[in-house]
Amino acid sequence: MQLSLLNNPKDAELVADAKVMTESLYRMLEIHADEIVVNALKILATAQDSSKVITELLPSLSDEQTESLITAVGMFAQILNIAEDVHHERRRLVHETAGNASYDGNIAITLQKFKAQQLDSQTVQAALNRTQINPVLTAHPTEVQRQATQISHRKIRALLPLREHCRSAEELAEWQREMDIVLLTLWQTSETRHFKLSVTSEIMNGVNIFPRSFFQAIPQLYRHLEKHFQAAFPDISVPNILQIGGWIGGDRDGNPFVSAQTLREAFRHHADAAFHHYRRELEALYQELPLSVRRVKVDDGVLVLSAKSPDTEVARQEEPYRRAIAYIMSRLVAKAHLLGIPLGYRFELGQAYENVDEFLQDLTTLQRSLKNNGSEILANGRIADIIRTVSVCGFHLMPLDLRQHANKHADVVAELLQHAGLEDYQSLPENTRQAVLLRELGNPRPLFNQYVEYSEPCRHELDIFFEANKIKREFGESAVSQSIISNCERPSDLLALALILKETGLMNLQNGKPVSRMNIVPLFETIEALENACPVMELLFSNEWYRAFLSSRDNIQEIMLGYSDSNKDGGYISSTWGLYQAEQGLVKLFAEHCIRMRLFHGRGGSVGRGGGPSYQAILAQPSGSVAGQIRITEQGEVITAKYGDPSNAGRNLEALVAATLEATLLPAPADPDADLMNALSQSAFKHYRALITRDGFIDYFLQTSPIEQIASLNLGSRPASRKTLARIQDLRAIPWVFSWTQNRLMLPAWYGFGSAVEELCKQNSGSLKALQEHAQNNPFFRAMLSNMEQVMAKTDLILAEHYAALSQDEQHGAEIFAAIKAEYQRSLKALLDILQTSELLTDNRALARSLALRIPYLNALGGLQVALLRKLRQEPNNQHVLQMVHQTINGVAQGLRNTG
Repeated sequence: MQLSLLNNPKDAELVADAKVMTESLYRMLEIHADEIVVNALKILATAQDSSKVITELLPSLSDEQTESLITAVGMFAQILNIAEDVHHERRRLVHETAGNASYDGNIAITLQKFKAQQLDSQTVQAALNRTQINPVLTAHPTEVQRQATQISHRKIRALLPLREHCRSAEELAEWQREMDIVLLTLWQTSETRHFKLSVTSEIMNGVNIFPRSFFQAIPQLYRHLEKHFQAAFPDISVPNILQIGGWIGGDRDGNPFVSAQTLREAFRHHADAAFHHYRRELEALYQELPLSVRRVKVDDGVLVLSAKSPDTEVARQEEPYRRAIAYIMSRLVAKAHLLGIPLGYRFELGQAYENVDEFLQDLTTLQRSLKNNGSEILANGRIADIIRTVSVCGFHLMPLDLRQHANKHADVVAELLQHAGLEDYQSLPENTRQAVLLRELGNPRPLFNQYVEYSEPCRHELDIFFEANKIKREFGESAVSQSIISNCERPSDLLALALILKETGLMNLQNGKPVSRMNIVPLFETIEALENACPVMELLFSNEWYRAFLSSRDNIQEIMLGYSDSNKDGGYISSTWGLYQAEQGLVKLFAEHCIRMRLFHGRGGSVGRGGGPSYQAILAQPSGSVAGQIRITEQGEVITAKYGDPSNAGRNLEALVAATLEATLLPAPADPDADLMNALSQSAFKHYRALITRDGFIDYFLQTSPIEQIASLNLGSRPASRKTLARIQDLRAIPWVFSWTQNRLMLPAWYGFGSAVEELCKQNSGSLKALQEHAQNNPFFRAMLSNMEQVMAKTDLILAEHYAALSQDEQHGAEIFAAIKAEYQRSLKALLDILQTSELLTDNRALARSLALRIPYLNALGGLQVALLRKLRQEPNNQHVLQMVHQTINGVAQGLRNTG
């Protein structure tokens, strides 16, 4: 371990933690692993070329010893990650205690900026009233850790900071005993799933983060916001500006296992978590409010609720708040039973709440009485948190979006028209399709006939929309309000979905005008689709029927932008710039048509899929593209990293709020130079496409990465590709990026950049200076380079060369790798020249520190993976070797983080 690199006095505690953890792990391994494995670990920890060491070592190891070595190396990377996280939290608390907590996304700093701009309360309040921020949890399969592993990690994270508070040798020994127990548990727990993850499991994983984190973090965040806003602007109130959303159970794109049944199941689990939380909080509130009418006055509203209470014990006769809470609980439990949620209660059930507003009204009655009668502190305590949580989560916990591929919607429409004896929809040109759809959308006569036997795929789709209709009635209108069209490319894609909404009762005609209960959200994903986004939406905005449809949805049109496929399609530079240009064009178009825009950013965890710090990403958006409205996907391992505990969740949610408000209210920075960026993008696109369309490249990729093994890894319920693994365009963006992470090239996040900069500088000697100025002054360009820098710091050409040697065509593979290596070196030089620095991460000490801890073990895992892939080629049916490859994939992903 390269602890010698951590020579900053601020890192002394991290070094101490890392030393204690590695010593603990070695002690455990000396008991439970073979001596040859322990000795191998010590060699690998300081090796310059792990793959070379592995190649020499592996023949002397049995399969069991190899498996133990993989597990041990992975554990070292994991515990050092945890030590780094604990130290990061420690340093944050030091800064907060010193009063200089100026981290990105600190709402106090944001409000200072508002004051500096002399913004008044009315302006800020108006912005808050228009603000809607939604991090949306998806089940995209990049989370390699099993829940069992995460539980052990959370225990280690909780234990580690306690060591420095041990006051005696006995306390330290007890701490060590507890740590040894967790480490042994982790050692003896299988890291890989031997089963395919089901949609139900994904639903539960998404739900479980609420009791673990969000139920505590959300009310704490709002209290934090209220405190700082009222200090800066005393007359401001903070509305519900932030809500967690989800896709898990409603996202069918490429996932045949999502159905009407899973959508229903998702909301049943959602409601179960919400109602159990509300009941626990109300029971705690019941214990906290034994206020007696002999001591306090009580509003008449509370007395009315108290009079209806099922709690008739003599001791409660002078405690109206407790009696009122018992009545509220009786109605809440009755509502839970109506929704199929088994919730026990010791008193007789009341009349079920009709909707969440009735529940909130009763809670507000209690709070108002406390405020009115000298109990202000109590009114701002637990009951305020309950009210805020109920306001945000309702009875449905989090709203779910529906999502499906445009072609699937078209198939449903084609079958509806076919059985109605109308046009052959699939054979129609685009203009005729639009005309047919608009004709049917304006006709109150239904196309759907319950007595017709539709095909299974058609019925499958329609049933989901029928089920969404029922769920909206039972759980609340906002439970399902978004339907997303992936791979949207033409106006008929939106109109086809509109017709499906009409046929399933989610949209109807009133006085000849459409009234919809759902938003239609186009997802523009590829480079070409991004370029066509404005023409598609302009045609619709110019259509009378579609404008009427938008009027029924508060005149808001949501647009989703896909980062993953555009990057796979055109490379990082072209994708990032293409997204920026698309947003610029949409801002202008929406303003011309007086329509409010909400952008939904389909970002992944990795830079190759739009990842990177959310705060900087939001501030890097074009002027006018945020305007208080933003939705962002949170995927895979990022969900655990950002929201896995209340403290992290609170800070990350605060950063989203701060960035959204700054992007909305502060003066917008200048756009990047369009000519400069166009030239850079076009050149980078040319070089990127030249590589991925090169003869034999797809074979090289398949042979020099663990893509086929990733496809068989039980990460999620979705298949790894839409069709086969024979074409890049059919491969999902997640395993594409995941694979380049595993072989440590990170290619999608930088390839083409160096050649593009080189060409620009040859054409114009002033280009480098212009790029340097942009890097210093333009948030968009600065964020793009910052993300690229982080990825290039994790790239390892020595290790990557060992993967390249897996190519079955030795000469061709060597040529492709040589081209990739040369481009990396050009890109690294260009990046350093533009940043005007001599090495990477000079301004990101936290990541540099983190890599110094982890890289030796990650490189060792890479070396093991290469050796095992080579063995698997020789023994393709050896399931034990495949299992060990899966272990290495898990280990690398956990160690590197932000892999998908």
